Amino acid sequence: MGLLCFAHLLIGADGVADRNELDAWSIIKVKENIPDSTFNEFEEIKNTRPEREIYHYGLEQLTKCSENEKLRVFGTLYRLSEVDGRVHTKEIRLLLYSVETAGIEFNDVVDYVKVNKLFY
Repeated sequence: MGLLCFAHLLIGADGVADRNELDAWSIIKVKENIPDSTFNEFEEIKNTRPEREIYHYGLEQLTKCSENEKLRVFGTLYRLSEVDGRVHTKEIRLLLYSVETAGIEFNDVVDYVKVNKLFY
């Protein structure tokens, strides 16, 4: 759920939901085995809560994750930020702030992406 919250916020951070980002969103749902029930629950949250609440709810969900799961979430978000060919300032700011708030080092996220060759 944390991944869905942050992916949604990241895609909307620059004000443009690029086709490549939306395609990656679909790929993430499949590759991360996100059940339809979880996705539907997220859709309800997305449609009824302001972005600030979605952000805090996403962080709350991440506190339930292991260190490795957090790295995977932020690695996925890092790759998602690159998928449209440009990393917008607001996207990187969201990533950096969120990574720090979750207690993860950004360099560890970058290293995780390199080692695990996330496809997004």
